[in-house]
Amino acid sequence: MTTPDPSTEPRLTSLSHGGGCGCKIAPGVLSEILKGTAAMPVPPELLVGIGTADDAAVYQISDALALIATTDFFMPIVDDPTDFGRIAATNAISDVYAMGGRPIMALALVGMPINVLSTATIGRILEGGAQVCRSIGIPIAGGHTIDSVEAIYGLVVIGLIHPQQVKRNADARAGDVLVLGKPLGVGVLSAALKKNLLNAKGYAHMIATTTRLNTPGPDLAAIDGVHALTDVTGFGLAGHALELARGAQLQAQIDWAGVPLLNGVLPLLEQGCVTGASGRNWAGYGADVALPANFSPQAQALLTDPQTSGGLLVSCAPSALDQVMAVFARHGFADAAVVGSMQQRPAGAALLAVH
Repeated sequence: MTTPDPSTEPRLTSLSHGGGCGCKIAPGVLSEILKGTAAMPVPPELLVGIGTADDAAVYQISDALALIATTDFFMPIVDDPTDFGRIAATNAISDVYAMGGRPIMALALVGMPINVLSTATIGRILEGGAQVCRSIGIPIAGGHTIDSVEAIYGLVVIGLIHPQQVKRNADARAGDVLVLGKPLGVGVLSAALKKNLLNAKGYAHMIATTTRLNTPGPDLAAIDGVHALTDVTGFGLAGHALELARGAQLQAQIDWAGVPLLNGVLPLLEQGCVTGASGRNWAGYGADVALPANFSPQAQALLTDPQTSGGLLVSCAPSALDQVMAVFARHGFADAAVVGSMQQRPAGAALLAVH
């Protein structure tokens, strides 16, 4: 077999039909697929399984220790191989943080078109992932590789947590405040990159947010007033807020004026930089969302914008808000903001209401 020449390789994003968390199967389709699966036995040690569409599985080992297990992988969202590896690894590790846990090791999941990409390029993707793992002191202890039509990379991540500190996405309480750790707009920036409309400053913003590890997770889980925790990824802010609402049988209310956005996103939206996943998300769950009459198509696109390696979404008691914001500040999340609340759901009302 002829080894591909790195100097003539195609753009990584040209090899993917949907980059980053925009690759996710649309929520409506996913629900249809999963409803036909047979119920499996659930041991009492399984504290978190598939029942709440949570970020990771949690299995109790002892009174003081539980194991967190998760996996995430996707196709390229950027063309730089090292950046792609860094983003994919950060995104996968985030699910452990979103349960309130601390990662301890990872396994690599690698599918590459070896007749198209050189071993040097593939090696840079893997090195990007390894850089992220080294930054938090965990090993990539193994993995699996296949020859694939599209480039795919991600991790299985294992973490640990005290069973009493596990934060599910289903335990929000009426009156809770919603705090979002990162600004929205990654999907818009990725769409602009594919259209060659993203300048160097915009690319730098995109890399900075997608490679920022959600390290506040364990400290947030230790706060008594934090009731639910998740991360905003492929289903967008609306989709993951809906998961909180369904799990707690409440209504999530979003104050759109308070939602932080990445710099440069709005002009790119005006140029039509919207991912296909944004529309698929709305088609999957839009019937459960109530929008104000003057809500623009651009705002709707941001509400459903798939966030690769997005921010933590915290549901906490108002009395714990200062502690939550202090944790985000201590970890360098200057854009963390209050974006809404959880309330009792009026009869017949939408699960998610945007104001």
